[in-house]
Amino acid sequence: MAEIRKEAFGKTSDGRDIDLYTLRNTKGTEVKITTFGARIVGWRVMGPEAKFVDVVLGYADGATYEQDNDTAMGGIVGRHANRIEGGKAVIGGKEYQLELNTGSHQQNHIHGGFYGFHMKLWKAEPVYTGLKLTYHSPDGEGGYPGNMDVTVLYSLSNDNELSIQYEAVSDQDTICNLTNHTYFNLDGFDSGSILDQNIQIFADEYTWADAESLPDGRILPVEGTPMDLRQPVRIGEHIDDDFDELKMGCGYDHNWVIRDEPAVVEMKPGQFGFDPTCPIDYLKGGLKKAAYAASDKTGITLTCYTTQPGIQFYTGNFLDGSFPGKKGATFPRRSGFALETQYFPNALAHPNFPQPILKKGETWKAQTVYVLGEK
Repeated sequence: MAEIRKEAFGKTSDGRDIDLYTLRNTKGTEVKITTFGARIVGWRVMGPEAKFVDVVLGYADGATYEQDNDTAMGGIVGRHANRIEGGKAVIGGKEYQLELNTGSHQQNHIHGGFYGFHMKLWKAEPVYTGLKLTYHSPDGEGGYPGNMDVTVLYSLSNDNELSIQYEAVSDQDTICNLTNHTYFNLDGFDSGSILDQNIQIFADEYTWADAESLPDGRILPVEGTPMDLRQPVRIGEHIDDDFDELKMGCGYDHNWVIRDEPAVVEMKPGQFGFDPTCPIDYLKGGLKKAAYAASDKTGITLTCYTTQPGIQFYTGNFLDGSFPGKKGATFPRRSGFALETQYFPNALAHPNFPQPILKKGETWKAQTVYVLGEK
């Protein structure tokens, strides 16, 4: 498995050390992960032209990540990725009020509250198969019930597969919907617009959402709409079409319902980071192909597999260059795209959606795999 090294990455505002870990495989591919928010800081890969390209937007130090509480840049998001209307959560017949931190009038909940998991300092431990990060979320954090212990394992294979394995347990019934919020730019993190890159999403349906990005329970066919990304299409081809969903979202920022077609029947050692000696049990099946992206400029491709039912394709419509990026880069609007695997947004209000409920004492598991390749 990948070689791992550790270095300092600054300090939090209250003086705690932030670390940066680099996973490196035999091809020279490197993934950088920080303990602040368990975030992916960089992913450098050799492109077809024999040049290394870093395809992940990121900052130069941990302090900048702490200052940016809006973009969730590269972070592990939880306890609940995406939005919950009114911050209302009914669990086991009891209603909980979650923190209200999004919406035109700050009337909804997103990404775990004001200081979700992407704003926490995680503990890190190199293990045989990668980098294991852990975080203890106390009862009441963000308004959520139960003490929750979360483990995330990043594994980098020699085939440029980056596996993210999630586990969570709680001492009360609670909500669990974790994702990773990395922004990708396959032309390179400092190359500007992503509109000429191609996207394909393996979904025949999407969840309609209003101007607050809240689904109303409808699951609609993509056919005949700009939401039809079943074949590779240039991201900018329809992003500004006169279509209500795109106008309300200022571009793509929606959840697609991934086809329930397992892409992997059985895991084998070395595939997607799976190793039988791993201290965390990998899911041995159930991965579905969710999305594919490609750059004509660099020839680099990105394929996403997941066990989750949905994927949020977000085109960085609200990136605004507020914070300086690594190597002096700036990240303006639509300079990166995210592929956030998840339960559907606002699922608690719609029983017809898969429900992100974690029962007391049970273990929640999920896996997402990003694979870099060549056209």
